[in-house]
Amino acid sequence: MSELLSRHRAVMPSWLPLYYESPLEIVSGSGSRVTDADGRTYLDFFTGIVTNMLGYDVAEVREAVERQIAKGVVHTSTLYLIRSQVELAEKIARLSGIPDAKVFFTNSGTEANETALLLATCARGSDEVLAMRGSYHGRSYGTIAVTGNRGWKNSSLSPLNVHYLHGTDHASPVFRGMSEKEYVEACVADLRDVLDTASPNVACLIAEPIQGVGGFAMPPDGLYAAYKEVLDEHGILFVSDEVQTGWGRTGTSFFGIGAHGVTPDAMTFAKGLGNGFAVGGVVARGDLMDGLSALGVATFGGNPVSMAAAGATLDHVLEHDLQGNALRQGSLIIEGLRPLTELPSVSDVRGKGLMFAVEMVDPRTGAPSSPLAGKVLEAARERGLLVGKGGVHGNVLRMAPPLTLSAEDAAEGRDLLIDAVRAVDAEA
Repeated sequence: MSELLSRHRAVMPSWLPLYYESPLEIVSGSGSRVTDADGRTYLDFFTGIVTNMLGYDVAEVREAVERQIAKGVVHTSTLYLIRSQVELAEKIARLSGIPDAKVFFTNSGTEANETALLLATCARGSDEVLAMRGSYHGRSYGTIAVTGNRGWKNSSLSPLNVHYLHGTDHASPVFRGMSEKEYVEACVADLRDVLDTASPNVACLIAEPIQGVGGFAMPPDGLYAAYKEVLDEHGILFVSDEVQTGWGRTGTSFFGIGAHGVTPDAMTFAKGLGNGFAVGGVVARGDLMDGLSALGVATFGGNPVSMAAAGATLDHVLEHDLQGNALRQGSLIIEGLRPLTELPSVSDVRGKGLMFAVEMVDPRTGAPSSPLAGKVLEAARERGLLVGKGGVHGNVLRMAPPLTLSAEDAAEGRDLLIDAVRAVDAEA
């Protein structure tokens, strides 16, 4: 055991997981690559859990932060005007497509989702919330309540009355024989049944366009449009959790919900917007955002340094058409990975843009295999590639490279992953 690992285990909680049999300490990075404490360099296809959206050592972001720090002000609080906060909010409101949008900044996706749940439950006067099976929305008391993934759900106690919906389980035995159209119809029928048993005043549906921790499971395009038709009949609000799917990552739309052709009442965001700096937030209809009756602040939310980083990051995404790059490089990778489904240990390859996954199963039984996914994680590292792991059963390799990924790095990472999966499959 390394000296740092021993110290980590002595003072950090046991429920804080570390990847790899020999955990990694990353000490530097540039572009799409990072270097560990032993001097080994890796191609990073997980970017600090979908957070270092532009990669590492990005001059525009670094210089924006340095300029702000040089002013001597890293914090003022939301009790004072912050020019960079207002400017970034104006851009996000415009990009969201939400009518008369307003923005509230937080420090994380967890806080953002807490805020969205507060807005919805106050607006509707109800503690009843709809959420998706397999979802993940954060680690706080309220966001755990709407998380439909047992591996990340510490308590059955809840401040909310939650009903879970179908939408990302087309491969389950009860649905797998259906076409996508039939599956959507079955999900909508189930939603109506759920509402028949709920109170007449459900607050909202909160949903990820692609489930992050859930192993990049995704509903058929258009499902949320079909859901929203039903929600609108009852006045139920729709919150799109864009913490992992925002800012062009899926390639086909700037926010993940764009694949469904609907405009939500609110969207939450975090992770990639600050390219590693702590920033999150909610963009919502103005009347919904203004609907709270009590005062509220965010001590660190929207602070000048995080706003400098986020503003520079968003400008970089827009000025360099990184949404287009995500579509191009993601297509190159995903199409290259699809032949892996011919292997007995791979049940699925899926993804959109630079957000893609490989699902591992026991080659003898077809059951989800977390151990095989863990072996691929290690095998990829041995080959110089960092990937993530997720899924309800912990059997999905999930990847989200920087949106700046070059075609050369995309091809290299794809080939390293293919080699790792094939090697583990051969052993299995």
